[in-house]
Amino acid sequence: MTEGTITTAAEGSDTLTRLEQEGEIAADYLEGLLDIADLDGDIDMDVEADRAAVSIISDSARDLEKLVGRDGEVLEALQELTRLAVHRETGDRSRLMLDIGGFRAKKREVLAALGAKAADEVKSSGEPVKLEPMTPFERKVVHDAIAAAGLRSESEGEEPQRFVVVLPA
Repeated sequence: MTEGTITTAAEGSDTLTRLEQEGEIAADYLEGLLDIADLDGDIDMDVEADRAAVSIISDSARDLEKLVGRDGEVLEALQELTRLAVHRETGDRSRLMLDIGGFRAKKREVLAALGAKAADEVKSSGEPVKLEPMTPFERKVVHDAIAAAGLRSESEGEEPQRFVVVLPA
């Protein structure tokens, strides 16, 4: 092995360790919130796409619906609070992703299908397609689906009215 290979492997290991630490801090924080709210839920931690990913799962979907809120608004707020808790402990900005009751996973599937449909429309018409305003998470999923279809996309507008434009090849 060369020195560059060893350094790269060590950096990858350090990143994984840091992300696992973020997940553990987030899990502790979320367990505390669940206790305070007297809600049942299990915490699952993982590392996905260079991000710590934490999920709250439960047999009682009704409890978790409260934590998701309308259109995921409460989930977004909890994710930001959890990121702040991680930042307080580590001093580093966190890109942690939080999912509750599979809400984001389901949303990801719907958005990927929307992106693929928009890409097909652009391929057949040759004209750009503007989608409805979305959150940063939603736009990222759509951008990935557009790229997978071999097209380009851009985000336009200002938050909270920022949207994706799918462009012809």
